[in-house]
Amino acid sequence: MIIKSAEFVRSVANPNDLSVYSLPEFAFVGRSNVGKSSLINSLANKKKLAKTSSTPGRTKLINIFKINNAFHLIDLPGYGFAQASKSEQASWQGLIGSYLENSANLRRVFVLVDIRHEPTEKDKLMLSYLYTYNIPFNIVATKADKIARGQINKQVSLIANTLGVGIDDIIVTSNMDKTGNSKILDLIENLMK
Repeated sequence: MIIKSAEFVRSVANPNDLSVYSLPEFAFVGRSNVGKSSLINSLANKKKLAKTSSTPGRTKLINIFKINNAFHLIDLPGYGFAQASKSEQASWQGLIGSYLENSANLRRVFVLVDIRHEPTEKDKLMLSYLYTYNIPFNIVATKADKIARGQINKQVSLIANTLGVGIDDIIVTSNMDKTGNSKILDLIENLMK
C-alpha cells in the first residue's frame, strides 16, 4: 500500500464520539514511550502528523488520523506510565477499554512492545484482555534500530516466549529505515478487502 494522504482528524476523550465515523479503524496500543506516535508518523511518511514526546504519558486522548481517505489509524493512550496519578491511569485504561470493546469499525489492534525490553505485566494483561474480548491483534516490536542486528532474533524470541505467541506473529519495526512498515501496511490493506 502506498500512503498518498494522511491527516489528523481530531482527539476525543469519549469513545462514543467515534461513532460518527464509518471508516475501518486500526488501533495502536502499548505502554507509554513505546513509540506509537513515531510509528504512525513513519507509516504515514509524515514526521509531525502525530505528536511525539520524549516525556512518556503525553497521549491522554484517543487521536484519530485519516489515511488515503480510506481508513483511520487510532493512537490510544499509553499504559504503565508510573508518574501519572492512579486516577489518571484508571481514566486512560477506561478510555482504552471502552474504545476496544465498543468500536464498530475496529479491524485490528497493533500491540507495541519495545524490542529492547522484556514485555511487562501490563503488556501481558493487554493481550489477555484482547483474547478475552476476541479482538484480533498483532504484536509490533519497535525500536529495532536501537539494538545490534545480531540481537534482534534473540529479543523477538524473548518477546514471543513472554507473551505466548509465535515468532512469526511479531512484526519488527524501525522508524529509522522503515523496517516492518510494508508488513503493517500490507496487513491493513488485506484487512480492508
